[in-house]
Amino acid sequence: MHPATAKWYDRRDSVFIEFYVADSKDVQVNFDKTKCSFSCLGGTDNVKHENEIDLFEAIDENESKHKRTDRSVLCYLRKAQPGKAWPRLTKEKAKLSWLRVDFNNWKDWEDDSDEEMGNFDQFSDMMNNMGGEDDLPDLDDAEDDESADSDDEKMPDLE
Repeated sequence: MHPATAKWYDRRDSVFIEFYVADSKDVQVNFDKTKCSFSCLGGTDNVKHENEIDLFEAIDENESKHKRTDRSVLCYLRKAQPGKAWPRLTKEKAKLSWLRVDFNNWKDWEDDSDEEMGNFDQFSDMMNNMGGEDDLPDLDDAEDDESADSDDEKMPDLE
């Protein structure tokens, strides 16, 4: 038995864990209030994978679910206390060789205040409401006056 390689990331109301097992069969995911267990057969040689995680905080096991694809199994764990950041996935601080943070999906949502997001929305609206190309002056008819800038000299031709 081998643990499956996994990545995880935190969101305001949930935690995601993705177990990377290609061609998984007999997938079993069990959610408990403070624990998540995963097992399956994977690959062409049917290697048995098994992972058990004592979670950092409690989850709502009834609202948690998983989805299998050809390459992985994605688990959605609904936090029992939404809005509380998880600094790590596991209860213990020990580093697990098969578990990594998914930085491609990680978002520091703690730093995003609703006010800042509101300001961003206002900024987006302002940018969308700004005039389009019709409001720009037509520069095609501008005269090519060489005396307009006295310090500009004509560049010599390249050889």
